[in-house]
Amino acid sequence: MKVVALVGSPRKNGNTDILVDKLLSGVSSEGCSVEKVYMYDMDIQPCIDCRNCKKGNFECTTEDDMQTLYPKLTEADVLVFGTPLYWYGPTAQMKLFIDRLLPFAVSKTLKDKKAVLVVPSEEGKEACKHLVGMFKLSLEYLGVQLANTLLVKAYEKGEVREQPSILKNVFTIGRSLIQL
Repeated sequence: MKVVALVGSPRKNGNTDILVDKLLSGVSSEGCSVEKVYMYDMDIQPCIDCRNCKKGNFECTTEDDMQTLYPKLTEADVLVFGTPLYWYGPTAQMKLFIDRLLPFAVSKTLKDKKAVLVVPSEEGKEACKHLVGMFKLSLEYLGVQLANTLLVKAYEKGEVREQPSILKNVFTIGRSLIQL
């Protein structure tokens, strides 16, 4: 099994990154292949609604780093979306990425894959309901099943390290991904 994690936080070693790392540690402890991509290290242009992805090979023709990400997504069995809560939604870089998944809506290449959503937020689970709803609907549109949602209350950089029970739970959830 291959898991690709997309970290949509601008803070390396921040709460999102720590949670995703813990989840991936659980996955790799079961012998699975893992890869982590920092979205803020990628040059991702906005979707311009040219609709080229709805013709021919159903591929996006915008030349940027999404061209390296598309094959990774196709090869993955499980996708992990990690983003802090920004104004009750994902970070701008994560949203750019999601907008550029349109070719998969047409080709259905991601159909039947599984996804996990990891979201730390200052306000906790209740504040994440719109973000979770956006991801659920977007993933359903792509034919991807949202298998698990990890919503953690954490705001200051690295604060989640002070919550060992949550980190243990995230590791356990990572180990259980092999059963998806």
